[in-house]
Amino acid sequence: MSGAKSLNLRAGFYTEDHEAYRASMREFVRREVEPHYLAWEEARLVPRDAWLAAGEVGALGLSVPDEFGGSGESDFRYPMVVAEELAKVGATSYCLSIRLQDDIVLPYFLELCRDDQKQRWLPGMASGELIAAIAMTEPGAGSDLRGIRTSAVRDGDGWVLNGQKTFITNGINADVVIVFARTDPGAGSHGFTLFVVERDVAGFTRGRKLDKVGIAGQDTAELFFSDVRLGPENVLGEVGEGMIHLLQRLPKERLSLAAQALASAEAALRWTQDYVFERTAFGQRVGDLQATRFELADLATEVDVSRAYLQNAVIALNEGTLTTAEASKAKLWSTEMQVRVTSRCLQLFGGYGYMNEYPIARAYRDCRVQTIYGGTSQIMKEIIGRDIAERYSSYGQ
Repeated sequence: MSGAKSLNLRAGFYTEDHEAYRASMREFVRREVEPHYLAWEEARLVPRDAWLAAGEVGALGLSVPDEFGGSGESDFRYPMVVAEELAKVGATSYCLSIRLQDDIVLPYFLELCRDDQKQRWLPGMASGELIAAIAMTEPGAGSDLRGIRTSAVRDGDGWVLNGQKTFITNGINADVVIVFARTDPGAGSHGFTLFVVERDVAGFTRGRKLDKVGIAGQDTAELFFSDVRLGPENVLGEVGEGMIHLLQRLPKERLSLAAQALASAEAALRWTQDYVFERTAFGQRVGDLQATRFELADLATEVDVSRAYLQNAVIALNEGTLTTAEASKAKLWSTEMQVRVTSRCLQLFGGYGYMNEYPIARAYRDCRVQTIYGGTSQIMKEIIGRDIAERYSSYGQ
């Protein structure tokens, strides 16, 4: 119909406050990220100045309460805005680093810390002065965390921690690391505890900065713990409840990864649309070729339909009703969609898509890990499948 407006999926989802925040984030990205990002990729590390800049403009620690230096804002739409604005300039490594701290690590500190622990760690996490990580994966234990070997043994009123972790995001930069350790081998799922290990504690060392296929600027590392002595003030949450603490916070982690996937896929599609309608072949714009239009139609549909589900999941998260299965669906679909869309977008760039000077090439490398970390696609399918099966657990009985 002539003059009809296209469906605006963001209408009614983002408010004026979100859009005002977006304007400030766009300026922050233009000023502090875009001019420096490629240098960070070459150095394979995001510098601390970039963390401090994020804290200064409120891209970090938004959900930290006012008394600890944050804004006390828990609405997940704000982190989505940050992810979208960083995706537009292809700053995947930086986005992953700060979103790991805010969306994945920070909830543990906000919800499990005692008052003295909050005062100790939250102000620095809000300002960017403290960089955080969470260490779960080990060389022999990834998706099955019950197989970890890192252990903490009681010693008086404290603990002695020993073990090794790998693939740890922010591992080189981290000032505080949440470590998942076995504390009672005979207690099953109640035999694990979370500890906070600080940068300078004796016995805590970092291995190599791992050389990855993509997200080069994000520091991923091996961590080693040799007779690390920790006091009771370094226990996070309840002793023996570490596994429960993890499971309770996985939905938000997976939704964060899904949001990053969607933002990155949207950016890749936008770059591709701009490219094919600027470049000519066979006497016409590449975007006017039927084969190209059909491909763009498929890609735009995948991205838009993905946004519709994700937005509903975000609303559920804000309301406290998002289930593990629903978050797993968001993570499974969005990350697999990101890989499909980015790969097909690169194809439309032709040979230029394989050149690192084009953001689509970097996005192609960066996206592949999205279906692996935070729970592989196969694990997401298992979680969703179990949820379906449980509905029929009493069928026929």
